Amino acid sequence: MNIWLAIVLTVVGCYAVKLAGLLVPAGVLERPLVRRLAALLPVALLAALTAQQTFADGRALVLDARAAGLAAAAVALLLRAPLLFVVAAAVLVTAGVRALGA
Repeated sequence: MNIWLAIVLTVVGCYAVKLAGLLVPAGVLERPLVRRLAALLPVALLAALTAQQTFADGRALVLDARAAGLAAAAVALLLRAPLLFVVAAAVLVTAGVRALGA
């Protein structure tokens, strides 16, 4: 029963957020600060998700092969490598570190 309550509350919450977004006046959305925040918000959310998935395991902080893969991806990005190469570098380094037992 609890799972269905959570699903219903999530649906209602998502609908309310969507409705609130539609009710915002156009003048507010045209403000430079709002435009700037809207442009930067996806980057901040992606960075937070990446950090959480890389350095967290439940409620504990960890430093394992995922961090090495993230570092390899960062280096590839700094070298302006294509996205496919960035992903491949992260995968290969992560797999290599895990194969070495770290």
